[in-house]
Amino acid sequence: METDISLHQRRRPLTTAELDTIAWLPLLSASERQRAIDDLKIADASPGEFVCRAGRPVTYWFGVVAGLLKMSSENAEGQTMTFTGVPPGGWFGEGTALKREAYRYNIQALRRSRVAGLHADTFHWLLDHSIGFNRFVMDQLNERLGQFIAAREIDRLTNPDIRVARSLAAFFNPVLYPGVGELLRITQQELAYLVGLSRQRVNEALAVLAAEGFIHVEYGGLRVLNLPALRAAVFVRKSVG
Repeated sequence: METDISLHQRRRPLTTAELDTIAWLPLLSASERQRAIDDLKIADASPGEFVCRAGRPVTYWFGVVAGLLKMSSENAEGQTMTFTGVPPGGWFGEGTALKREAYRYNIQALRRSRVAGLHADTFHWLLDHSIGFNRFVMDQLNERLGQFIAAREIDRLTNPDIRVARSLAAFFNPVLYPGVGELLRITQQELAYLVGLSRQRVNEALAVLAAEGFIHVEYGGLRVLNLPALRAAVFVRKSVG
């Protein structure tokens, strides 16, 4: 089986098309870009496979080229808490890489995903030499802070429709997830995992949001029609009938 070989052992250089999906590469000088390209590696993660585990030392700064990952942790009782999902275009773990500390969370593929990695040493070299890269990482950290503040608010929401709306809006962040665009490729079951609701309740919430004109449910994904309304959702209909 493919997963008998570790993700690290399956790594390979990126193709030109895969390199074109990385938003921060154009911010580098020619020499900086070449050093990054020489170091970047990519591998396919199978559904359920871990990209990184809590307690392991940091080795790479990761980005999603295709697929969908989830960030979670487990408490002493074995209960899992999901923090967020990472769709295409998203890079994560910059805080851990900056501090060179062990991961405090698990990153796991929800579906077959293509994950790129920049070695932590090259990550620090770019921080030491590239203004453009520094600005990108600073913007990432700023957006990530806002994302997790919003996630705490979402955790306190009792209205499932608003909870789904706010969770969906987080995926359409052009700074953190430039690869999403207007169409998020996600199944209702995957969204249920990330939001912490049942698939049936997520389905009901999506129907409500579609009736409000916030989204359009398409085969294999969700298209946002009114992102400001989705982000500011404070009231939605109690029924769609």
